[in-house]
Amino acid sequence: MKIEFIGPEKLAKDGGVDYPTLVDGREFTSHFSYEVLEDVDPGVVLGDPLEHFARHKLKLLSIAEQKILEGHAHASKIEIFSNDLITD
Repeated sequence: MKIEFIGPEKLAKDGGVDYPTLVDGREFTSHFSYEVLEDVDPGVVLGDPLEHFARHKLKLLSIAEQKILEGHAHASKIEIFSNDLITD
């Protein structure tokens, strides 16, 4: 399976972030909920969702990649929520 996060990120209607993604050449949108952006770094108050996403991009995209590999991409969308965060 070939996964490419092609970007760029953009603000989603719900206040989260959408990130264009290719999976085996098919277009998908990785959607990061507003809540996952808040919870990825609980010690920081969420300001601009796009800036916050940029600071935690690697971690968030790795979560999206894992969900894709596990078969959780449906209707051309990969949804990433707070419960997808891995607790350390």
